[in-house]
Amino acid sequence: MDARWKLRRVYGADHDDPDPGPQPGHDYAELVGGALDGLLVDITGRTPEERSGGLALTTEIGRFGPGGRACYAPRPGDPHLWDWEGDAP
Repeated sequence: MDARWKLRRVYGADHDDPDPGPQPGHDYAELVGGALDGLLVDITGRTPEERSGGLALTTEIGRFGPGGRACYAPRPGDPHLWDWEGDAP
């Protein structure tokens, strides 16, 4: 696990979770830009094909408000950084 991520919050962790950070044995990507900038997303168990397709993550703070999604895809050349591609309803 990347040492700089130890104190970061993982997407989907409850705000009152006493340990919202990354867990040993998991693989994470850092979200860059958009509403979820700076969070980590757990990509453990995803195949390379699944990872290349990116993710649409539910968020209340994106362009479409509650129920909207922030779309992220792996950065070419650095698969542990996922760039924001826009918001979707």
